[in-house]
Amino acid sequence: MTKPAASRTGEVFETLRADLLGGRFEPAQRMKSQELSTRFGVSMSVVREALTRLAEQGLLVSTPQRGFTVRPLSVGDLADLTKVRVQIESLALRQSFELGDIGWETSVLGTHHALDRTPVTLEDGSCNESWTLAHRDFHRALLAGSGSPRLEAIATSLRDSAELYRRWYWALTDDHQRDVAGEHRRLKDFALNRDAEPAVELLAAHIERAPRALIAYAQENGLDSTFA
Repeated sequence: MTKPAASRTGEVFETLRADLLGGRFEPAQRMKSQELSTRFGVSMSVVREALTRLAEQGLLVSTPQRGFTVRPLSVGDLADLTKVRVQIESLALRQSFELGDIGWETSVLGTHHALDRTPVTLEDGSCNESWTLAHRDFHRALLAGSGSPRLEAIATSLRDSAELYRRWYWALTDDHQRDVAGEHRRLKDFALNRDAEPAVELLAAHIERAPRALIAYAQENGLDSTFA
């Protein structure tokens, strides 16, 4: 039985998204529709729909005459994105500490427990997508007591925009000795104790570390001048 076009598009989209987030395409690499059509055994229209959806998520860039390319590693964009993330998430975290109820505390504790029990990588050394989801859920939970759905939505959108950069950080830099689990544990403890100032300071450092390492890598390897 032939699968409907929507189902085929979804499969191509999910596979390419995993490839992009797994660092299997290089920054600014051109996505060749004909090759992808052959690879997946689908029509060009299915490939274009999947690539369009990936562009809408900010993982690809659509350019007239050139088609789709992987988003470039732009130092300027990463620096700006990081600055705004720190500002927005710090605001949301402060409000969560002020307004969060027992349900918020329970959510922070529960999502941290799930994150702490989920390995970061799989046996083959690749990124564990279950950890990525648990990581997302914990950071969302930290900000979910703010009482502002719009503020939470902005923070989530900015975090999603940083996801590809975060994956490049893990794939390209040598900064894997950091105690990420310890950082999350301290954020959880600060939240449960409503200790806002050190929590905001730690969150800022937590957000800024990966971009700082990735920017240094880009500058050392000439990626800044090439792709920024």
